[in-house]
Amino acid sequence: MTLDAFVQGPQAPSAAMEDKTYTITPVSVKVQAGIVTGEISDIQVVKRVEPRLRGTLRLRNTSESHSVRLVRVKIQYLDDQWQPMRLADVRTDASFAFNTDGSDRLDPGQETVQSVDVACPSQALEAGKLKGLRLALAYVSFPYREEVISFAVSIGSP
Repeated sequence: MTLDAFVQGPQAPSAAMEDKTYTITPVSVKVQAGIVTGEISDIQVVKRVEPRLRGTLRLRNTSESHSVRLVRVKIQYLDDQWQPMRLADVRTDASFAFNTDGSDRLDPGQETVQSVDVACPSQALEAGKLKGLRLALAYVSFPYREEVISFAVSIGSP
């Protein structure tokens, strides 16, 4: 086995890349999709190389009898005619799946918080071009059940 190594001398310091932040108003919006309600907040577009929509999505299951499994959120950018804008790179998608650490399941009354960081079309940054956002939430609802099991026990003699 041969290992090739390349050692490079110190590089000249690179120019610091500066983020350009675009404020979106309103900064916070209440959302509801069936039994799931919530809020998307701290919404902004940050551009370093390619623009990204960032924010925080808080969702709550308002049902008293159904649990939900959160599957995916897709964000569409709507132009001045309320038509979806296309992303420049067809390989990128303005969607995300929920974390697999258990935050994808919401029992009745539970809440989850998810960071949003998705691709944003460059034309959305043109003055007056972006007029709306569409948030498509995919979730599976299933009845929440609690069952009680009783059984006989004893301590000592039977």
